Amino acid sequence: MSQHTIKIGVIGAGRIGQVHTATITTRILDAEVTTIADIDIGAAEATAQRFRIPQVTNNYLDVLNDAAIDAVAICSSTDTHAQMVQDAAIAGKHIFCEKPIDHSLEKIDAVLSIVQKAGIKFQVGFNRRFDANFSKVREAVAAGEIGKPHLLHIISRDPSPPPLSYIKVSGGIFLDMTIHDFDMARFLMDSEVEELYTAAGVLVDPEIGAAGDLDTAVITLKFENGAIGTIENSRQAVYGYDQRVEVFGSAGKLQVFNNRPNTHMLSNANGAHLEKPYYFFLERYMDSYEVEMKAFVKAVIDDVEPPVVGIDGRNPVVMALAARRSWEQNRPVKLREIDS
Repeated sequence: MSQHTIKIGVIGAGRIGQVHTATITTRILDAEVTTIADIDIGAAEATAQRFRIPQVTNNYLDVLNDAAIDAVAICSSTDTHAQMVQDAAIAGKHIFCEKPIDHSLEKIDAVLSIVQKAGIKFQVGFNRRFDANFSKVREAVAAGEIGKPHLLHIISRDPSPPPLSYIKVSGGIFLDMTIHDFDMARFLMDSEVEELYTAAGVLVDPEIGAAGDLDTAVITLKFENGAIGTIENSRQAVYGYDQRVEVFGSAGKLQVFNNRPNTHMLSNANGAHLEKPYYFFLERYMDSYEVEMKAFVKAVIDDVEPPVVGIDGRNPVVMALAARRSWEQNRPVKLREIDS
């Protein structure tokens, strides 16, 4: 692009839409938000007033029809993503889309075909890749600092379950929560998963089970490069947001521990005491949202491929669908069964 500042329309004024709006307006010099769109016009107006955005609308097509807007950040509910990505691509807008693109592989494939034909930049919102801790692990693994990777262990536990109203439309734990960990597994090991097995249950809240979902899971992964991985998920860790990783290899291991408000430790007769981990994902990952959005803006300005592209949005959905089938059928599932 010849210009140095890109104009972005944010679609969706909910929690993540506000995060991205705040990031662009306060932390990124090369971009500005010019329009907020939300079907709840009151939410759009409140967000616009908070961040001094000049235009609001309750129709996302107004954003796409605005020739002055270069790119869109799609932060609406998952069931709207596929249609909005398709429409934005046809309108020639560069697209940042929160995960997942959709719960249906058929819809995802149709959308990615349109995106490819449109020739626009398309980035999927897997922000954890941009966390300084995890990106350092990826760099160290790629540099061979632990030799050949043998084992991966991801622990991802939320402090408390989301509202039941959200769980009922989320697509289930694997498409909503574990999808971040599926992406992280591919990212850290730089290898695709060929088979997985899920053991899961409802141990936190019976109402989650009544809604057709699960709240506790362990998933075993077999990678194409021969490595083995495990992912642990729980919807409730009473001590805070539990996010840890270990990669073990032939020449050593890499570990990421929980981030805390501070690193002091009090030792006394009653024991050694640390601060609890950050309690909410926004506290834990706020910096990663900034790095993520800067990467998207850079891809648009410099005309380079974004770091998280369509296939990175698609493959974790395949894994999520395989994880659900594995639990339902109580057997290992090869990903080619889902994605033949």
